[in-house]
Amino acid sequence: MNTAEFARKIRARERLIGYWSVLDAPIATERIGRLGYDYVAIDGQHGLVGYSGILNGMMAVDAGGRAVGLVRVESNDPAVIGRALDAGAAGVIVPLIDTPADAAAAVDATRYPPQGSRSYGPMRSGLRIGPEPAEANSGTTVLAMIETARALDNLQEICATPGLDGVYVGPSDLCLAVGGAFPGDQSVSEVFEQAVTDIRESAERAGIAAGVHTPNGATAARRLAEGYTFASIASDLVHLENTAAEHLDAARS
Repeated sequence: MNTAEFARKIRARERLIGYWSVLDAPIATERIGRLGYDYVAIDGQHGLVGYSGILNGMMAVDAGGRAVGLVRVESNDPAVIGRALDAGAAGVIVPLIDTPADAAAAVDATRYPPQGSRSYGPMRSGLRIGPEPAEANSGTTVLAMIETARALDNLQEICATPGLDGVYVGPSDLCLAVGGAFPGDQSVSEVFEQAVTDIRESAERAGIAAGVHTPNGATAARRLAEGYTFASIASDLVHLENTAAEHLDAARS
C-alpha cells in the first residue's frame, strides 16, 4: 500500500490493522512489515528509539513492501513532527491533544504552506510522498491522541478540526484520566468503556477515522466490530517477552 492509498482509506473510514513497534530493531520491523499489516507504527514517544531509530524503522517498513510507516511523535512540536515526516512517515500520531487548538496546531505542522507551516526539506519523504508540496499535503495523515480528561471535555470540537484525519485512543493514559489508579485498572472499567464509546461515536459524527491501541488481535477484532475503523496491536517488545516466557514454561513442563 502506498501513502496516498493509506490516506484515502483512513479518510474513507475503511478498516485498517496495524502493528506497534517500540524497539530499534530494523530487521525485525522489516519482517513484521511483510506480514500483511496495513501500517507499522514506530513509537517515538515511549518507545526505545531516537531519531535514527525512527529513520531506520521507516526504511525497514518500506523494505517490507506491504505496510506504510506511521510515527507516534514525542510531542505536538512542529520540528518533531516535521522530522518524522521527512524521515518518510506516511503520517503522525500526535499525543496529548487536549483542545481544538492543539489539534489545529498538529494539522498545521503536517502541511506545507499555504495550508500549513511545515518547513520544506523532504530528504527522504520525497521518495514516498511528493516531493510536490500539494501532493505531500494530500497524502499525509495526521491523527490526534485522545487520552486526557481535557480531551474528553473537548472531544466533539477536536473531532471537528479541519484537516484532522482521525483520533486515536491511548488506553493507558485514558484509564488514568477517568480515575484509574493504574493503567488497566478494572475498577473504572465501566467509565473507561463509556469514554471509548464516546470517542468512537464523536469521530463517526465528524466523519473522521477512529483508532485504538489494543493488547492483542482478539481485542483489536472486538474494537473493529464495535465500529472503530483502525486498530494497532500490542508491540514487538511485549510479544518478544510473552513468547519467550511461553517457550520457557513449555520447556520446563
